[in-house]
Amino acid sequence: MELRFIAVLGMLLMAVSASYAAATDDAYIAGYAAGALKHNLNLDMPSLVVRDGVIILPINGLETGKRTKAVQLLSKIPGVKGVRLSETQNRHVQAAPVDAVRVDEGRMATSPDATLLPAGLLPEGHLFKPLLADPRWARFSAAYHNYQSDNFDGNDIGSASFGETIPIYRSYFGRSTVQWEAGLQAGVFSDFNLGAPSSDLVNSDYLAALYASLRADRFSAFGRIYHQSSHLGDEFLLRKINTGFTRVNLSYEGVDLKLSYELPFGVRLYGGGAGLFDKEPSALSTWSAQYGLEFRSPWRIGDTPIRPVVAADIKHHEQNDWSPDVSARAGIEFDNLQVLGRKLQILAEYYNGFSPTGQFFQDKVEYIGVGAQYLF
Repeated sequence: MELRFIAVLGMLLMAVSASYAAATDDAYIAGYAAGALKHNLNLDMPSLVVRDGVIILPINGLETGKRTKAVQLLSKIPGVKGVRLSETQNRHVQAAPVDAVRVDEGRMATSPDATLLPAGLLPEGHLFKPLLADPRWARFSAAYHNYQSDNFDGNDIGSASFGETIPIYRSYFGRSTVQWEAGLQAGVFSDFNLGAPSSDLVNSDYLAALYASLRADRFSAFGRIYHQSSHLGDEFLLRKINTGFTRVNLSYEGVDLKLSYELPFGVRLYGGGAGLFDKEPSALSTWSAQYGLEFRSPWRIGDTPIRPVVAADIKHHEQNDWSPDVSARAGIEFDNLQVLGRKLQILAEYYNGFSPTGQFFQDKVEYIGVGAQYLF
């Protein structure tokens, strides 16, 4: 009993310490930012607000050129996760005389509540938000899938993925607040037959990519050139000896482009397409299309750190006569359970279409499941 009490007390102290540390960091950033604005741009903002590392910059009455310089200055402060532009009036803001050099207002992205991320080498965050329901978006996740069809290796399947999108460098287009970044994306997606004696590895798909993305207010774009290959598990192959199973050496390079627009109230629309080259087998068709809808609630559930999320992702492949592959996910996101800025999501999952698992791309499957993943 005493050990349990000590453990619970320790967890509570850690939680309180983490909350206090976050609050202290925000207060430090607010003071640092106010001093930097005063010293470098002669702007008085003593009541600057910082929430979870994001500086909220009031822009009412702030000259366009100063606005751009302020955003770029604040985004370079250590510990800052973003700068959000807000049209909320701040009576403490006093702008210095207008500079002689002016910036073209047509090149400025200054919509209310636009968030700008830190620039430079290995910055935090992503300009293009991850796709919640895309089964092949690089992420850290684990899930259980119950296959309703009999053309996969078993009905009880465990799926795990290990991957990340890593921005290497981020900057601005000229003196505007339109941002761009370039980086790497990589992931491994594995399926295990939980009904086999040793929970056999069935298949692993490997993804490696170079990407570039940009963001202007609520609009973002993501393009990449990538390699993907598929590899079967040893135990699976041993079980398939003398069964007539034919292994496909699936490997290809591809390019794709996705466009995204964020509507009010947490709604997001996206769409794009991809083309393959250097394909094996060579008869593999080239083109595919993808689009989807997401809802990340801006409201928490009561006083909890939990908010609902819902997403649907649909793909069409020329290889499969453009029939739809539908992936849908719904669940909750925890604001307080974060690892390196990634939030924990617990989601119910549904899939109906041609298998996203490489070796089985010609088989139509359907499954339901539940999983956990870490995403921004």
